[in-house]
Amino acid sequence: MNPSPPTDSPSPPGPSNTRKRQRSHSMQSESSESSLKRTTTTDTAPISMPDDIDEYMAAQDAAPVMGPAEKIMLIESLAKEKMVTGQTWYLVSMEWWRRWHKACTGQVDKDGGLSEAELGPVDNKPLIDEYGNLKELVEGIHVKYIPVAAWEHLVSWYGPPNIPLPRNTIARGIQKYVGLELYPPRLRVLRMASADTILLINDAPTHPYVTLSEADTITTLIERLTKVVAPDPDAPTTPPALVWKVDPSGDDFNYPEYPLSEFNVANCKAITPSDATLAQEAIESEDAFVVEFQKADGSWASKSIQTPVFSSGGGFFNRMSSSSSNVVTTRTSSVDTYTGSLFKSPIKAKAIEPGTLGLGNMGNTCFMNSALQCLAHTKELVEYFTTGLFKDELNPDNPLGMQGAIAESFGALMERIWDANSSSTSYSPREFKSQLQRFAPQFSGYQQHDSQELVAFLLDGLHEDLNRVLKKPFVEKPDWEGGGDLELATLAQTSWDGYMKRNDSVIVDLFQGQYQSTLVCPECDKVSITFDPFMYLTLPLPIKKLWRHDIFWVPWDGEKLPMKIPVEIPADASFKDLRALLGRWMSVTPENLLTLEIWSGKFYKVLGDHLSVGEAADGDIIVCYELPCHSRQSRSYKPDPNDPFIVPVFLSDATPASSYKSLYGRNNQFWGHPTIVVIDRETARSTEAMYDAVIDRLRPWVSNVRDLYTWEGEQSIRICGVTDSFLENGDVEREEGEVEEGDIVDQKISILSEEDELMDEAKAELEEDLRKVGTKNGVFTLKLAPNYQEYGCSGNGPFAYNARSNSLDTWDKRREEEDNPVLLREHDAFILEFEDHVKQYFFGDSPKYENAQWNHWKLFVHPEYKASQEAAKGTVTRGISLQDCLDEFTKKEQLGEDDLWYCPQCKKHQQATKKFDLWKVPDVLVVHLKRFSNSRTLRDKIDVLVDFPIDSLDLTNRVGERAVTERLIEAGVPIDDLDLGDVNGSLVYDLFGVDEHIGGLGGGHYRAYAHNHNNDKWYHFDDAYVSTASPSDAVNPNAYLLFYRRRSSTPLGGKTHTKVQEARMKPKEEAMRTLVKEPFVTQLPTPPNEPLPFSAYNRIGSSSNQTSPTADDIPALTDDADSDMPYVPDPSSSASPTSSNEAEIDTDSSAEYDEHASYGGTSYSTSPYAELDAPARRLRSASPAGSLTEARSTAGYPSPAASSSWSDPFSDANAQKRDDGHDP
Repeated sequence: MNPSPPTDSPSPPGPSNTRKRQRSHSMQSESSESSLKRTTTTDTAPISMPDDIDEYMAAQDAAPVMGPAEKIMLIESLAKEKMVTGQTWYLVSMEWWRRWHKACTGQVDKDGGLSEAELGPVDNKPLIDEYGNLKELVEGIHVKYIPVAAWEHLVSWYGPPNIPLPRNTIARGIQKYVGLELYPPRLRVLRMASADTILLINDAPTHPYVTLSEADTITTLIERLTKVVAPDPDAPTTPPALVWKVDPSGDDFNYPEYPLSEFNVANCKAITPSDATLAQEAIESEDAFVVEFQKADGSWASKSIQTPVFSSGGGFFNRMSSSSSNVVTTRTSSVDTYTGSLFKSPIKAKAIEPGTLGLGNMGNTCFMNSALQCLAHTKELVEYFTTGLFKDELNPDNPLGMQGAIAESFGALMERIWDANSSSTSYSPREFKSQLQRFAPQFSGYQQHDSQELVAFLLDGLHEDLNRVLKKPFVEKPDWEGGGDLELATLAQTSWDGYMKRNDSVIVDLFQGQYQSTLVCPECDKVSITFDPFMYLTLPLPIKKLWRHDIFWVPWDGEKLPMKIPVEIPADASFKDLRALLGRWMSVTPENLLTLEIWSGKFYKVLGDHLSVGEAADGDIIVCYELPCHSRQSRSYKPDPNDPFIVPVFLSDATPASSYKSLYGRNNQFWGHPTIVVIDRETARSTEAMYDAVIDRLRPWVSNVRDLYTWEGEQSIRICGVTDSFLENGDVEREEGEVEEGDIVDQKISILSEEDELMDEAKAELEEDLRKVGTKNGVFTLKLAPNYQEYGCSGNGPFAYNARSNSLDTWDKRREEEDNPVLLREHDAFILEFEDHVKQYFFGDSPKYENAQWNHWKLFVHPEYKASQEAAKGTVTRGISLQDCLDEFTKKEQLGEDDLWYCPQCKKHQQATKKFDLWKVPDVLVVHLKRFSNSRTLRDKIDVLVDFPIDSLDLTNRVGERAVTERLIEAGVPIDDLDLGDVNGSLVYDLFGVDEHIGGLGGGHYRAYAHNHNNDKWYHFDDAYVSTASPSDAVNPNAYLLFYRRRSSTPLGGKTHTKVQEARMKPKEEAMRTLVKEPFVTQLPTPPNEPLPFSAYNRIGSSSNQTSPTADDIPALTDDADSDMPYVPDPSSSASPTSSNEAEIDTDSSAEYDEHASYGGTSYSTSPYAELDAPARRLRSASPAGSLTEARSTAGYPSPAASSSWSDPFSDANAQKRDDGHDP
């Protein structure tokens, strides 16, 4: 299919002229280049569907019928298939997926039941935002991924969906991780207009889009871009074309064609064919491209535009032009001569303060930008990278590293952030993100991520890329064998030395400290001490979000009343913890307690050990049953063949025999309060004995308990007309003299009319003479329901919403099984069927059930709960300090059942006590405030203010190494052999960075505060927006990561600092040698009306007869910010030693476009500026320290080599315009 011409291509739907619409991703994944629909890596034929869904569904009737359980099994088995590169998978909304599960399992939740007929086709509307674009999605929470085969089954069963969302699988990263490409790049494209065309800007985007895969090649990109805007889309071949990547701002791309007046070679980049992928070239969604077609006379419109040959997009003088340095560079050419204002009055833009460069948001990359700003303001790390020392320490062969690429891209970014000559206020770190997602595919795409996770990955990646240990030896970890302070210090030092044998880098020197971990066995008191390194300190917040709830307690003893017990427990506690609390309060064994949620007369959820109490809603009815046996809710329980049966009991209306078959369909309703009965193996042999056991379980729920039993005494037993028994058919057997007419309701009215005193007296008279004979027959019919797993929760059992088989087991059928006299089986349930008049007598009329007791619970307030409530009233709300968090971190705690420790002395796993302590602290301390709780059952964020000091965080009393050292010195123990650090050194820290998070889980926004060590000012970084700030502003409830630097009278960094100082000396020494031994041979002509360069450089020129300068003649190596004298490089000299490529002078006066092949057909045309504009992909083309040009840059005369784009992997083709409105 050929795309429509650009002028006919559809505009994006939604509100007009909205930047959000332009930046967002389309919801579809189609292959159309001229629409907003997404494409996938490979073209996928859509599933053909008829317009009439009834006709479609009728056509499916001939297919074999598959049961709901079979459907779930089939789809889930297909969904578990492993993804392979090149496949197509479909997105399914988790909202619809859960409804499908509900319909197929028959689950009846608080919203009622759902049949498959009511389900409808896959509904993906929850995945789409208001603009019709795909939202930020998390697998398992928002979306489910299924392969094509599973999708086709869902379509055949439920009809064509409203929004199909196919996506292709691609391999990401160096490890070729296979994943789904949720957001394939969607690119803007326009055809370049002719020079004489006048175009009016549109209110809304009219340009077509081309959607590709990030795994597609640049060659494919060029083909697709060229084809979609070709003058004649139906032509077999397209004319020769050039493709330019441009960086429009605002609405500058809302034209039917791209105006030639808007085109500037200096602000774009030529795209040339290559096998590199879009991901490798950092091409991302919403990037803009212009396709220029060759004119009929063979000329190019862009050739007529007067622009500097050294373009800013990717040329040799990138940093001096696009970054607007104080130097204007010129060159001579017989073809390209410019006599305009470029020579007469060079434009000079004001350079920004180093370290204040904003980082552009490239689509939810605020988590990365904020982390980078904090690390980029770590003074010692900045010096390490900006001196170029990191290039000498790269370890690309480290199998645990990233081939040096992370360190190189981070180093290039640091140089850009701290460039003293840059006037750009912001920069989008595309190259860094490209390298990041190459080695960490979890950070691919445009979803929000955790900033702390990025910091952890980046520090570890930098460490391995710069690890000075080239071959790691095997080091055995020492064990604690007991002893005192000397032995403890020896163990710590041995552990640290062993670690340093395998790990030695700038990250270790600056960021790494050492933990002390102490484990104590609760049984034998065995002590185990280990020392481990840490790179950041994760501190829990001593805030316990409390969960308050009323628990309904049902004792096993029928003589005791059920109670309502208010509880208060941490929100992250489990129901196991709740049962332990109730067991302690009620003096019962916690293992014998069963916690269930009740809803609509049924058990709705089993509240087992693995569930958090915070998962329960405020209105949930939670009942705790006391049992005479183990409740089997513990995962550690081991079943026994002689275990009694724990049987759920449900109340139901009796149904006439004629409608028995339809009784247990979707209209069957339970009512009242379900309960639990425990039947031992002997009782399970007799239906009469089980009936009696169930009667005892009804006692807590009826007010007229006596009438559940038969009684004997010296006189006739009839209290106020209460019936003596029920016949087998459910009719009431009345005594002589009673009114035959009427019903139990009439008798209830007469009972209520009696005076209470007479009733009490009558009962008191008979109390001594009554004797219970047995249970009253015919109160209910006991029915047996098999296959009631989990007490009937989650739609299990024959009463499921869509159950196909409603048959119940009969007692006669169970008795026929001669080899098993026990009539019960595992997962059986009892259904108690009540005749209407019996139900009314014992429980009352629905829905009030005025005679029932399940609405009347005795309140029981435990003294602990009462004391906690009183204490909370008198407690003044106090903020949390960082010291409180440190106290919480070092607090002793007991390991959980899932985290047992193997005691070598007991020879078994134990719930040991564990305690963390700080042993050695680093020079740069990164503190991670654990605000997020993201367990399997609870997702939450703690938005509480943690008061942390800006200055003077004193850790002296918390560092074990310092305390042990002082004690050893006081005891006179020699410590010369132990590297215990400077006992007089400061352990006080000052804040220099804060990474903050605003919002909740799964979204929000990251920003940063950082201290600039150059000018001693604080700044606030909100992606590309940078403003001055006060350090006190950083202390707020959003603070997430804190960056501290240790105070010291000596330089920080140890070995790294020494190396940095050596690296700083090299440029001065080599500059002197270079100036003396390698004088310039020629000098470029000075442009008209421009002052001559600095006289020292005139003396060095080849036209000078003076001798080489002495050391005294060398310009001072100082940063002269006020100097505006340009330095003109020597075109005859060789390339700067800082560049891996030579910048050859174009002396060909007849260089034209015809030296390049065309993009049309099978050949491709290459831009005449390709060599100058092409960004470098070799990140290791960095310059060695000590070049002449580096010395001149230091002196205030930037070197062209120092600004070379191919020595800077972050050369940004999307160069931003200057603040003064001029292009760079």
